[in-house]
Formats: sequence, C-alpha cells, structure tokens
Amino acid sequence: MMKLAPGEFAQEMRIAAAVQCYAQGIVSQGKAAELAELTRADFLEELRRRKVPACQVTEDELAGEIHGAF
Repeated sequence: MMKLAPGEFAQEMRIAAAVQCYAQGIVSQGKAAELAELTRADFLEELRRRKVPACQVTEDELAGEIHGAF
C-alpha cells in the first residue's frame, strides 16, 4: 500500500467519490469533474485510468435515441 500525504489522500478520496457517483449515474460528467476539483479533460483521463466508461448511456436509452431520430 502506498502512503500519501494528507492533501494527496484528500484529493484521491474526492476523485474516487466523484468517479463512483458518476459511474452510478448520480451526477453528470461535468458535476463529477467539479466535485473532484479537476478539469473535465482530467476527469475523463481519470475515468480511463480507472477503467470506468465515459459514456453512461444504457442500451435502452440508446435504442430510444436511435428510434426517436427516425
């Protein structure tokens, strides 16, 4: 286990909480980035690093969008 300075630990917890809230669909990408105190681009990089999909659309929502477009 790596040791973090108190400030680094707090930042890591903010990012982890924001990623979890985003992954559960509780907050938008923009709001999650704000909660993590990151730019949206940096938040997207965190999602990639943590292997969390950046797109949170379900198959049903996508099908509805496709069928609604025609």
